Amino acid sequence: MVFVQIREAKEGDCGNILRLIRELAEFEKLSDQVKIGEEDLRADGFGENPFYHCLVAESLPGPGESQEPCVVGYGLYYFIYSTWKGRNVYLEDIYVKPEYQGQGIGSKIIKKVAEVALDKGCSQFRLSVLDWNKRAMDLYKALGAQDLTEAEGWHSFRFEGEVMRKLAGK
Repeated sequence: MVFVQIREAKEGDCGNILRLIRELAEFEKLSDQVKIGEEDLRADGFGENPFYHCLVAESLPGPGESQEPCVVGYGLYYFIYSTWKGRNVYLEDIYVKPEYQGQGIGSKIIKKVAEVALDKGCSQFRLSVLDWNKRAMDLYKALGAQDLTEAEGWHSFRFEGEVMRKLAGK
């Protein structure tokens, strides 16, 4: 039995978080899109005005075991605003190492984000998932999430790089 605690990430966790971000990107078949480094995570998440917040799932040694605690998952989130509903939280990433999946760790991370959201007065908790990741979709639905593509027909879009520069006139 693995003992896991969900806790707020510390600056010293950035190397482990980046490793897990890369694992997630590989799982999503999007490894080439990871452009940030450990220093970006430090600067953007642990400065005076952080762009994101992060929870880590840390496996703890059982009684009598001598191994060190190990970060086995993470949930990276930030606050957004809905003009209809007010304060929201957006879970950008949630990932648990494959050998630790199926033990309720992802659910624990999601529940902790929900707790943080409610403590901050948020009315909604949003996230996205790739259309082929049925296991994740099944988990989110089992926890009570509504699929907005099915229910309301929403699609996500993004602007980046050269397109953003062109839009900004730069």
